Amino acid sequence: MSDHDFDSIARKLAPHYSRFDVSNRLLFSGHSHQAWPDVAREGQIEAFDVAARSVDDKWSTAFEKTEKLRSYLRDFYDDPSGRYCVSASTHDLVIKWLSALELPKTKRLVVTDHEFYTLFRQSRRLQEEGIEIEEVPALPLEGFADRINQALEKPATAVMISRIYFENALINPEINEVAEICRNHHTPLLIDDYHGTNVLPLSIRENRLEDVYLLIGGYKYLQWGEGNCFLRFPQECKLRPVITGWFAAFSTLQQPREHYSVEYEGDQRFGGATYDSTSQYRAARVVDFFREQGLTPEVLQQQYSGQIREMYRQFNGLGFDEDIIRLNHNYPITRNAGFLALYSPYTPKLYQKLKENGVYCDYRGNILRLGPAPYITQSQIDELFEILGRELKALLG
Repeated sequence: MSDHDFDSIARKLAPHYSRFDVSNRLLFSGHSHQAWPDVAREGQIEAFDVAARSVDDKWSTAFEKTEKLRSYLRDFYDDPSGRYCVSASTHDLVIKWLSALELPKTKRLVVTDHEFYTLFRQSRRLQEEGIEIEEVPALPLEGFADRINQALEKPATAVMISRIYFENALINPEINEVAEICRNHHTPLLIDDYHGTNVLPLSIRENRLEDVYLLIGGYKYLQWGEGNCFLRFPQECKLRPVITGWFAAFSTLQQPREHYSVEYEGDQRFGGATYDSTSQYRAARVVDFFREQGLTPEVLQQQYSGQIREMYRQFNGLGFDEDIIRLNHNYPITRNAGFLALYSPYTPKLYQKLKENGVYCDYRGNILRLGPAPYITQSQIDELFEILGRELKALLG
């Protein structure tokens, strides 16, 4: 697949996103919020109709939708034995996971200095309560596993890292080595893969990562929207979350209270309580759509890599000095995942100018983030960088 082959797939897909009007908008917030295909709306209507028809018996249908999402994730991660617990947010799942560990005893967590706010903010707050937080440098990429190994010379409750870093889109190349190190230290490993799912295939089975925990979110590359987050955990997991809801053992609700024991069932070991199941109906329709369109993990990887290489080529063609704007890392673009992170002292003003020109993206501090999606065409990339170059020149006077 050549760099420009992504355009044929994008033009084929775009008509299926008419509600979001993707053909007439510059939606480069794909790393944060992708458009939903039109069939997603049908899923939301279906959720209403099932609720109206079945009333309190709607949950069996909702659970079937959730199981379809689990099946998709097991296929994507080549993970037939993995468990997948659904929740409204990855933060909710992190809290339940931490509550199952010996954090009050060990009082120490190992993270990186490049984590998304879900882990960053929570770990900083725990630090205020006396939990030791060691932030291992994520860069340089080489030697990361050695730095984790050094951090684990002192016992830790858990290690929490990312497969793809949200501030620069770099791919962590030493996940397998880190997993082996954590295994040798008998320390649970949690990997935030919010920016990896549907972008960069990962075989749990081939890489022998069956004992690893993964955070997965539907808001970005999965196009499932809000409310579709998952914690992947090992089949043989025996953890007992202290923070637990009744959806973690749905079949035990009929037990007499005088004989009730706190149990955990199957995929919902880290489950909570009543949630809005509409999001699962929406996501299930999207799963069917992706399969109908042949959007396999390999096709999606090729689509994103082709778009990113073309975006990088056009960015370089603008010819600005690095002190004006540059890629937010010094590695080859092949080490980059599904979005471009550009560093510039002019980022806040540049973001506003892009927004005024109808370009949807986002920024963090001085980092401008531009993310494509499978429906983004060559002409839209051309238009993006024409606007970016023009507005940056205007800012420079």
